[in-house]
Amino acid sequence: MVTGLGVVTPVGNDVESFWSALVAGRSGIGPITHFDASNYRTRIAGEVKGFNPEQHFEKREARRIDPYSQYFMVACRQALAQADIKYGPDDPENASAGVMVGAGFGGMNAFVEEITVLLKRGPERVSPTGIPKIIANMAAGLVSIEHNLLGPVSCVVTACSASANALGDAAELIRRGAADVMVAGGAEAAITTYGVAGFNQARALSIRNDEPEKASRPFDAERDGFVMGEGAGAVVLEDRDRAIERGATILGELIGYGMSADAYHITLPRPGGTGAARAMSAAMRDGGLEPGNISYINAHGTSTEANDAGETAAIKIAMGKEEAYRVPISSTKSMTGHILGGAGAVEAIVSLLALNRGILPPTINQEHPDPECDLDYVANAARPFTGEYAMSNSFGFGGHNVALVLGSERVARE
Repeated sequence: MVTGLGVVTPVGNDVESFWSALVAGRSGIGPITHFDASNYRTRIAGEVKGFNPEQHFEKREARRIDPYSQYFMVACRQALAQADIKYGPDDPENASAGVMVGAGFGGMNAFVEEITVLLKRGPERVSPTGIPKIIANMAAGLVSIEHNLLGPVSCVVTACSASANALGDAAELIRRGAADVMVAGGAEAAITTYGVAGFNQARALSIRNDEPEKASRPFDAERDGFVMGEGAGAVVLEDRDRAIERGATILGELIGYGMSADAYHITLPRPGGTGAARAMSAAMRDGGLEPGNISYINAHGTSTEANDAGETAAIKIAMGKEEAYRVPISSTKSMTGHILGGAGAVEAIVSLLALNRGILPPTINQEHPDPECDLDYVANAARPFTGEYAMSNSFGFGGHNVALVLGSERVARE
């Protein structure tokens, strides 16, 4: 059962402001301010706005924690507060509560800073807290420490599918009785000198610098690459009986979890979408559902030529053509940019909110039809709908494919 949600994103740093922005079709993409990007091919990104670390952490503590971990910690605080879960250090239930984080990079800000210090000032000037700031698992460790969570604590690093894996793996821990409560999700803060330069050299990023709000345009014929985003998403998952017994407000259920590999290329998806389709089909089977049960798909939808065409093909394979043309699909990366390792968790939250609030967020910047992308992408404006099950897709470099199926609060309470 899902009992808590939390987000830090380019369009809002709490669930309500985030959701309002998505429904309004508001873009969070703008000029990069984290560093001087004037000599970069790409000078735009989806940066988190209005996030002052000293409003969330003591000044000394903030300096010791990378933004990646800060974002995740704040999202987890929101989710645990909504779930009304708080453990003291000696609480007997601590041992059955844990954390699972997903990340593509981890503390990239700290990594760039520490390497710069090493090269410019020498090994004796590197910070003793540098390694803990950099390592990807530290976000989960810090949440465990802050909230006295003594159960399973781990980290998934599977590129852009990482936090979807984290949610699925956390649900599996609960299913097999290894935990009763898991705080799960992911984060990323990779809008750095190296992060942007590296993706630029891979020719993966949009260079629509003069129109940042229009740069992320999934499934549009004039897409020219993804836009980097940053932020975090966190979900509290609980054992059903425990949640009911304590009178928790149940927000929905993670019903199905599917994974597959493309086994094809380090960055490109397998042509034809067959790998992604296997993950989607596996998630439906895991949830005991058929394609006709799925009311909405939150697409991976990166705004790259290869992904969007491949995902469209995958949806047709997994859903069957009739259902593929029926089901509405949207990519909220058109507004947030691509949050990389944090995207899967953020988009699972979008999927759950869409089911519970009866409205589909749009894919903005749908201006030029692409013959290869000919499904219903909820173009440019939010749309009311009714449905009980949604699928959220996440695909990562290395050929990682993950699909999650979520059920609405009505389904979860049955």
